[in-house]
Amino acid sequence: MSLASKKEDESGLSSYYNNKTTIIQEARVFNESPISPRKCRALLTRIVYLLYVGETFGTQEATTLFFGTTKLFQHKDSALRQMVYLAIKELATTSEDVIMVTSSIMKDMQPNSEVIYRSNAIRALCRIIDPSMAQGVERFFKAAIVDRNPSISSAALVSSYHLFPAAKDVVKRWVNEAQEAVNAKSSGSLFGSGSSNAYLGWGSSSQPNSGYQPIPSTSYITQYHALGLLYLMRQQDRMAVTKMIQQLGGGKSGAGTTLKNPMALCMLIRYAAKVAEEDPNVQRQMSDLLEGWLRHKSDMVNLEAARALCEMKNVPAQQLTRAIGVLQIFLSSPKPTLKFAATRTLASLALTQPASVASCNLELENLISDSNRSVATYAITTLLKTGNEASVDRLMKQISGFMSEISDEFKVIIVEAIRSLCLKFPAKHASMLSFLSGVLRDEGGYDFKRAVVEAIFDMIKFIGDAKEQALSHLCEFIEDCEFTKLSVRILHLLGMEGPKSPQPAKYIRYIYNRVVLENATVRSAAVSSLAKFGVGVDDATLKKSIGVLINRCLDDVDDEVRDRAAMYLKTLREPLLANAYVKQDSVYSLAALEAKLVAYVNDADAADQPFDVSSIPRISRAQAAQEIARPSTLDTISAPTTKKTATPPPPSAAETQSAYAQQLADVPELSSYGAVLSSSPKPSPLTESETEYQVSCVKHIFREHIVFQLNVSNTLPDTILEQVSVIMQPSSDSGLTEDFIIPLPSLSASTPGVIYVSFTRDSPEEFAMASFQCVLKFISKEVDPTTGEPEEEGYEDEYQLEEVELAASDYLIPSYTSFASEWDRLRGGATATETFSLSAMDSLKAACDSIIEILNMEPLGGSETPASSSVHTLQLSGLLTGGGGKVLVRCRMTFSKGQGVTLELGVRAEKQEACTLVLAAIGG
Repeated sequence: MSLASKKEDESGLSSYYNNKTTIIQEARVFNESPISPRKCRALLTRIVYLLYVGETFGTQEATTLFFGTTKLFQHKDSALRQMVYLAIKELATTSEDVIMVTSSIMKDMQPNSEVIYRSNAIRALCRIIDPSMAQGVERFFKAAIVDRNPSISSAALVSSYHLFPAAKDVVKRWVNEAQEAVNAKSSGSLFGSGSSNAYLGWGSSSQPNSGYQPIPSTSYITQYHALGLLYLMRQQDRMAVTKMIQQLGGGKSGAGTTLKNPMALCMLIRYAAKVAEEDPNVQRQMSDLLEGWLRHKSDMVNLEAARALCEMKNVPAQQLTRAIGVLQIFLSSPKPTLKFAATRTLASLALTQPASVASCNLELENLISDSNRSVATYAITTLLKTGNEASVDRLMKQISGFMSEISDEFKVIIVEAIRSLCLKFPAKHASMLSFLSGVLRDEGGYDFKRAVVEAIFDMIKFIGDAKEQALSHLCEFIEDCEFTKLSVRILHLLGMEGPKSPQPAKYIRYIYNRVVLENATVRSAAVSSLAKFGVGVDDATLKKSIGVLINRCLDDVDDEVRDRAAMYLKTLREPLLANAYVKQDSVYSLAALEAKLVAYVNDADAADQPFDVSSIPRISRAQAAQEIARPSTLDTISAPTTKKTATPPPPSAAETQSAYAQQLADVPELSSYGAVLSSSPKPSPLTESETEYQVSCVKHIFREHIVFQLNVSNTLPDTILEQVSVIMQPSSDSGLTEDFIIPLPSLSASTPGVIYVSFTRDSPEEFAMASFQCVLKFISKEVDPTTGEPEEEGYEDEYQLEEVELAASDYLIPSYTSFASEWDRLRGGATATETFSLSAMDSLKAACDSIIEILNMEPLGGSETPASSSVHTLQLSGLLTGGGGKVLVRCRMTFSKGQGVTLELGVRAEKQEACTLVLAAIGG
């Protein structure tokens, strides 16, 4: 058959099945007399097919088809009756009044009904009934769960599983029946070991039960379904789950387990691994059970147990020996699935235990030439993580042989492994860089090319000897790069690194070619890169040539390119502008900028005032990169597990401030306060972590107010707190007046709450510092265990909290800057110098940590880590809230034993109030 005729046939078949209108018209065959089983089965097949491929029927259409289908309930053809159940089960979610067919379905659920109809009726009834009717069918489900026929028992168990979310209380009463199904000594599979057609009754005859005979089997499939239902019932009770695992596990050897079905055992293994992860106290018991299952006769169980042990946290290397031994045997298996699973698990384990996996290197090397390229990819990836420096060149040659035969997904895995290997063996950077540059020229998608480019970026950043060669390879790549994002990133890197190279002029041609040949986005990036060369190089002739090239861009058709060219020409002529706009190594925090802009737009009183950009904290480019850092592909693809997924980075300080601002904007009582100037970087605990009531405090500074946010948790499950408030008593000379308290009406153990206490600043120009005595007050009520409702009358109680300190750090915001240039710029501003003796400090590191915590300012240039044990200079930068401008602090310290640390504190700021505040903070 020709390709054209084959496509025509496929098109005709698709049109036949996908014509919804025709199907609805043909539904009249359900009303014919006599009914044609063959026509009805064909039409029902088309309906189910449409639903399977995602087609949707309108409510009226689905209802018409649903009730048309139910007219076939009483037909004697068994195959037709099964198709009816399949169709109504799928149509029930869209149709109306489906509850009307409950009685018809219930007739087929009776014990005297044919077995083949009972199981189908049970599955359909689960979709039909309302959750409130679950109690009415309880006895039918209980009887079906313990039925001797495995198809009926499995249908009831699976239906109960799906019914559980809507009728938890009813289904939980079936726990004894589910336990009996798990402990059943004999069971069977849905199709047994014979023909599935014989079981389903799809023989040549249309007589009832034609060809059907129950076929005995030893698959014990009901155990799998029953175990899933039991876990669903007990998943909120860790003790019950642990006890279930221990009862069904069969001891250390696993030989005494009542579970005979391999899938049930695999599921039990997953439950055991989950319990071990959540509760370290039972990890040893679970590990013993998992080791016992390593000797099971089923390969599936062996593999699942080995994988669970390899993924378990804090497992010593010696305890992994048996699991790795099992996986090592599977590496030589003739079954591709076992080889793939074993190599995949070892690749994941090699991230954390490369020495333990190294014992499998011989078998892994034999798999490099495996016909299954997925297996070969994981094998080579694991070898790259576990191999030594001498094997790098040989592995590089072997990888090159099959890179063209695998998909982009597996190419990314290999590139990420090489990326890690570069940093592990920097002396071998030449061969690895040659390999990476070669694959850059191969065909591939964006994710693959990005992985290669980022691997080269890492080599430039961490391996000095590779920088020149790597930059040259990137220059060649952008000549033919089809991805705009990658071109822009490479041009930016060239602008940062090129001016520092011995021969910066050789990169100019590659950059200017982008101005001539590429789209507007790349041309704009190229202009910015050229400007960095113009500012960063010392050669006057080269500077002049770069100016000429940028000047040509003034005639570009795109306004972004023209504007950048005009701006950078101006900066090249004026060094001060160049320092501010080209050499600047910091950027505004995008999270803080967004929050301030939103507050500015929403504040009607601020509409007449210009936006104060000086109040936005700045961060270093490295910090900005961390804000948008993506998880390594090596962690997400080459280690495809559910337990070692990459943890998202914690929110930055600016992101935390933005979240607090949004939270405060939702409190009506605070809506008139304007924009929040700053918030505490993290909550301060006011209670011990073990106490029954846990309280922490976050301080929010506004222009004329200070708001204390008290986060309160009740850890007593049988007690509810009502009218919860925190009484804060400031010191007498605080300069603060209490406005109001926003209490919590009720606080249960399941949901924490927030209390707000507001104070007015008597003088917004002054920075009040005070301590507050705090008391938690509430009415305590016991909860009735039977009804879950609190008693009518409670008793008043109070709980003493730790003091809250309002300090200088609450008025300072960390902000990154270039210290040397800013220190010189502020020479003519407000200054202060004072000497302090820090006799309690036992090291310069301790003094640095203490000063940073007291002032809440940004340490610059790595100065938070002293290189000397006797002399050090700590550099700090920040902003004063309320438009107070920049503050720089220089801490010159000396340390001697017996005398502690002597500190000379120098402060330069735009306002004198900032200097006074910093000196008061250290002096206090």
